[in-house]
Amino acid sequence: MSTATNVEATAVNTIEWLAEDSTTIVVPVYQRQYRWDIGGCEQLLSDVRAVARENSSHRHFIGSILSAADDSDADTELVLIDGQQRITTIMLLVAALQHAVRDSAPELAAELDRVLVRPDDPRRTKLRPHDAWAELYESVVLDRGDHADRESRFDDNYAFFRSQVHADEAATIWRGLQRLEHVSITLGAGANAQQIFESLNSTGEPLRDHELIHNYILMGLTHTEQLDVEARFWLPIERHAGENIAAFWRHYLVMTTGREVAANGEHGVYSAFRQSFPRVDVDHLQADAEVWRHYAEIYGILLDPSLEKDSEIARQLRFVNTFGRASYPLVLSVYSDHAKGLIPRDELIRTLERIQAMYLRRTLVNLPNERLVARLCRARVDGPDALERAFARITPSDERVSAVLKYSELPHPAYVLGRLEGVEDTDGFDVEHIVPTVPSDSWSGDGAREWIDYSDDERNAHRALAPTLGNLTLLEQSLSERYFGEPYAVKRTSAYARSAVPETAALQSTETWGTAMISQRTVRLTAELLRIWARPALTEIDDDGLTPILDAVRRRGWPAGWEREFEYVEYRGERWEVYDVRHLFNRVFRRAWTDTRAAAVSYCAAHGGPIYDGTAWKGQWDRLDDTHHLYMGWDSTYMMSAVQGVLQEADIASEVFVKYSYIGNVM
Repeated sequence: MSTATNVEATAVNTIEWLAEDSTTIVVPVYQRQYRWDIGGCEQLLSDVRAVARENSSHRHFIGSILSAADDSDADTELVLIDGQQRITTIMLLVAALQHAVRDSAPELAAELDRVLVRPDDPRRTKLRPHDAWAELYESVVLDRGDHADRESRFDDNYAFFRSQVHADEAATIWRGLQRLEHVSITLGAGANAQQIFESLNSTGEPLRDHELIHNYILMGLTHTEQLDVEARFWLPIERHAGENIAAFWRHYLVMTTGREVAANGEHGVYSAFRQSFPRVDVDHLQADAEVWRHYAEIYGILLDPSLEKDSEIARQLRFVNTFGRASYPLVLSVYSDHAKGLIPRDELIRTLERIQAMYLRRTLVNLPNERLVARLCRARVDGPDALERAFARITPSDERVSAVLKYSELPHPAYVLGRLEGVEDTDGFDVEHIVPTVPSDSWSGDGAREWIDYSDDERNAHRALAPTLGNLTLLEQSLSERYFGEPYAVKRTSAYARSAVPETAALQSTETWGTAMISQRTVRLTAELLRIWARPALTEIDDDGLTPILDAVRRRGWPAGWEREFEYVEYRGERWEVYDVRHLFNRVFRRAWTDTRAAAVSYCAAHGGPIYDGTAWKGQWDRLDDTHHLYMGWDSTYMMSAVQGVLQEADIASEVFVKYSYIGNVM
């Protein structure tokens, strides 16, 4: 039997392990902040009390603690790779117990003190957290009394333990603590710390993607190198991205890979990061981290456009933010090129305008806005003309938008009206419905008849047009509040006439207001809307909601309704009646074997299939020719990945699209 040489695992008593004079623990720079909540503390204390009530043979197992010796400094310390949340919480409980008994039971207090502080320096704790919060932790554990008006998880959890642990229960709590055990895993020089860490990180508080990225970047470095990279790169990235750091990494990876990156489940962002950066040793890290920091700085500007010095660019960034942050991968790319002097200012602004037009027009005609940006990032790699064509294909036509504007509710009305009516800052304005959405009985549009006298058909016609473009305008909040609910004749002379917005003030020249005037105003404003939110002047038309094959969803298993996942597939201009991934997989590989055999052979050689020289094992096979067979026994995730891969290998992925069925969209 062979013996492991790089990993040593030993079952130990946790308190004895912590109390040893040689035990000094450093939490490395890459670890996340301490974030156990009161619920976790309550469970720990409950477990300690429960094991204390049992007979002396009982023990409570708290899991594995992973550490490695750090020989980069003069003093050898244990670097805590996994387990800092549990160890920190235990230390806070021990500190609360020590402080509760230090006056009434000095001998017990001294035993507890051995767990908490270093024997060679009682001013330092045995557990040394990340430098950013080490002083805060030590202030709590050493009870320095300097925590007035301070909030932290250390303070909160310590306060909880102090409220629960009393001197008369001290012996019981201490007995329970002494029955805690864990497996101490110590790594040798050749062990893969990151791989072991990921394997162990399946219990407790799961790490988020950006925390795993943080660990992955720093784990292979010495402590000194970690401190340097943390200070020069990671902390600036955190500062620029703030609480949106997880989204930053996802958007950055969409930009660089041109592929959608899953935000939820199975650490999709972290997996994509590892694929993009398989090596993060010091030599590679310096150059990569410079790039990450550069894009994080841009990300901070996107989040807060007031940081942008160019007023027009800042204005356009604010407009883009109306539609959320889904477009950030593309904006990061184009903004970075402008900052580096690779493209002119006009190209950046034009791209920001195209993004707004795409989102507004698609929202108006009720098309989904998901899975769009990755394809635009891919198109931009091929140059500005390719990007224009990509925008044209997914931006609805003028005719389609014009038809919808007549009868549909206007989305993002403050943003749209602000640009149409020349109002830079709409914060002090209300969106005024000239015909109110819910008119009072006394409201009148012509000054002759009140709303109560309108017929049912007239009322329904007015209500239907109330949220449309022609019935909306911006009005100062003071005027809106003062004349709320008044008939049109009163508002025309008292509110609209006094407005500083030219489009609103122009209403004073219109004596009556009804469906005919709404329709006329809609036609006029629609022409201006189509001019401001213009689509590229290309022959391509909006694409019926087609999804590029590279953005198609990889689904696990065969969910209910999978037989009709697609309405059809568009393959290089051909329309295929293909309704599921299995059928698509078969047809694409059969076509690849005929049209692009070199690419199919290359893909299969690199991935070990799915085309083989013969039927090497029992299963579902489809014959391609006398000597080659396609194995059909894969699951849907593999099949979609293989389809995408072989089309990329043949360089024709951009010419293949899927049209999801209703069932496919909701699965």
